[in-house]
Amino acid sequence: MNDKLQEIREKAIAQIQEAKDLDALNQIRVSVLGKKGELKQIMNGMKDVAPEDRPKFGQLVNTARQAIEEKLEEAKKAMEAEAMKQKLSFEKIDVTLPARKHKIGKAHPNTTTLEEVERIFTGMGFSVVEGPEVEKDYYNFEALNIPANHPAKDEQDTFYITKDILLRTQTSPVQVREMEKGNLPIRMIAPGRVFRADEVDATHSPSFHQIEGMVIDKGITMADLKGTLQQFVQELFGKDTKVKFRPHHFPFTEPSAEMDVSCFKCGGKGCRFCKGEGWIEILGCGMVHPRVLKMSGIDPEVYSGFAFGIGLERITLLKDEIDDMRLLYENDIRFIDQF
Repeated sequence: MNDKLQEIREKAIAQIQEAKDLDALNQIRVSVLGKKGELKQIMNGMKDVAPEDRPKFGQLVNTARQAIEEKLEEAKKAMEAEAMKQKLSFEKIDVTLPARKHKIGKAHPNTTTLEEVERIFTGMGFSVVEGPEVEKDYYNFEALNIPANHPAKDEQDTFYITKDILLRTQTSPVQVREMEKGNLPIRMIAPGRVFRADEVDATHSPSFHQIEGMVIDKGITMADLKGTLQQFVQELFGKDTKVKFRPHHFPFTEPSAEMDVSCFKCGGKGCRFCKGEGWIEILGCGMVHPRVLKMSGIDPEVYSGFAFGIGLERITLLKDEIDDMRLLYENDIRFIDQF
């Protein structure tokens, strides 16, 4: 039995020395040390060994196993080292080559404009408030003094989900929800996405963004509205920007106005950018209608306020001199990289 052990040991070591790769080593491991290997078969014959000789026999088997395992491990490490050497010789790195630049992306023009608008208004003490895009008809229309027969509620202009649920056409519902909380005074802007059933062209989209603003407090007048908006546009377009208010009609404000700014390209002289008029229409505004205040639980005899609405895309198109609104939605990195 001892001779057989010695024979297995010497044969295994010889095979290990002749092995060319790791697969060959693994085959030797299995054939000698595996569950059905030669050493296992020798151990199965221990029952034929005299009881007093079994400890010595077991020790001889373990010594042989240990010697074979050591040789296998030495051969494995040598093969792995040689493989790594070969790999490094074929995969040389030229450390003098310039590194690959990682493109980290860039802010969308809409995002940049919104951040600037928010910065200006928060600097004037306004808070930024958000609300749901899927809205109740009451908050989108009724609470804003827009009755059931108003043209704005036509299904050709508004995306209705049910009779009473729709995709908001403006962010003014956020103002109503804020007024209903009764936490006065209020100084807020409500930016967000809105939806209208418009055909897609250079200046229209069924989904776009608005920024609605509102101030409710005691003693608020039209002079506060004008001063706030003038401060806003001068910070946005430059300190020399002039403003002009034209009478208009909005159901939720009275009086109402459209506000124009002097062309910041030609200084009001008239150019291609302002279509020769020297002025650019920029937003709608007005004093909050007393009926809107009353429906939200605010006493119009004590409180007054103003509101305004700005199209985010319109501001972006003006600031960055973009001719086609559709470019903002194509997500073309070549376009975004220009800003």
